[in-house]
Amino acid sequence: MSGSIKKVVLAYSGGLDTSVILRWLQDTYQCEVVTFTADIGQGEELEPARKKAEMMGVKEIFIDDLREEFVRDFVFPMFRANALYEGQYLLGTSIARPLIAKRQIEIAKLVGADAVSHGATGKGNDQVRFELGYYSLKPDIKVIAPWREWDLTSRTKLIEYAEKHQIPIAKDKRGEAPFSVDANLLHISAEGKVLEDPWAEAPEFVYSRTVAPEQAPDTPEYIEVGFKAGDAVSVNGTALSPAALLTRLNELGGRNGVGRLDLVENRFVGMKSRGVYETPGGTVLHAAHRGIESITLDRNAAHLKDELMPRYAELVYNGFWFSPEREMLQALIDKSQEHVEGTVRLKLYKGSVSIVGRKSPKTLYSLAHVTFEEDQVYDQRDAAGFIKLNALRLRLAKAARG
Repeated sequence: MSGSIKKVVLAYSGGLDTSVILRWLQDTYQCEVVTFTADIGQGEELEPARKKAEMMGVKEIFIDDLREEFVRDFVFPMFRANALYEGQYLLGTSIARPLIAKRQIEIAKLVGADAVSHGATGKGNDQVRFELGYYSLKPDIKVIAPWREWDLTSRTKLIEYAEKHQIPIAKDKRGEAPFSVDANLLHISAEGKVLEDPWAEAPEFVYSRTVAPEQAPDTPEYIEVGFKAGDAVSVNGTALSPAALLTRLNELGGRNGVGRLDLVENRFVGMKSRGVYETPGGTVLHAAHRGIESITLDRNAAHLKDELMPRYAELVYNGFWFSPEREMLQALIDKSQEHVEGTVRLKLYKGSVSIVGRKSPKTLYSLAHVTFEEDQVYDQRDAAGFIKLNALRLRLAKAARG
């Protein structure tokens, strides 16, 4: 395939792996490489990536601020579904991949590239997520996955290759990294090395977005999150854009030790892996969304959503964001959110987030019906027939079977 590749768009971070990939693509495929770096809130300075790409002879360099699109069009739709993979994981890495793939394909069309490339390894989920996204959006695109092709099978070999080709690498990358990190505005994850033994507690230095719950303030912090049509729109009465809102919730959750997760999960490719995740703002948002739904969603609609949620979460985790079944589920979920609006009050305290209040102009909560005092709207005698009708099949079965 090497002879047929003229121009490739590389998802490029400027780190060791993708810097080596950049040079390897130039040497192996003798093609022009276009670099694309997405700012999705990873918290790193991106200009060094531009300078390094320029130094390596790249003429077309794209550095795009995708933070608002990331939260508005990917994170928020997923949070309308209350998606949790295997009951715990808020899908921080998973949900970023379709956006990166989407923009990469847009750039490929813009510059006339015939291939795209990524730095995901052949063991993980990200190779699947990227490539399912590529093929969904441009079925005839050629994909180059260096980790499945080259013989640079260790970090030591990557460093040797970088030194041989005079590729600058950060000094902290000389030697074995303590763990692998992925970050965006929704979360930061850590995997590998010191975390590979699932029995050993993750050392405190792994965490970077949250204070240890033991070190969090001794006084609870109360906050209010406002919702409209299922999406958060304000914090403590201040209207915020999607990215600004998630940033604010990250600050509030992080300083109260909220959002840590140590998880052994089942990768799509078949193996189990241990990851440590920090999702402070997302953890607060998830709790708040369920809180506002509790007074605005019909019972059966809410229960149907909960039944569908694991399927939705699995689709996102496995990389099927652009699949028809995810879009079908999204349409159902979005329909359910039409009247999900109001305000939720939450208490953040030493790693926990608790709902302590909720109100909505479209609430389904009726004090007149649930009060323990005398009321004029509910005839308790009606319950007798309701119970008998629901008990009928149970009574018939017992009678028939003795």
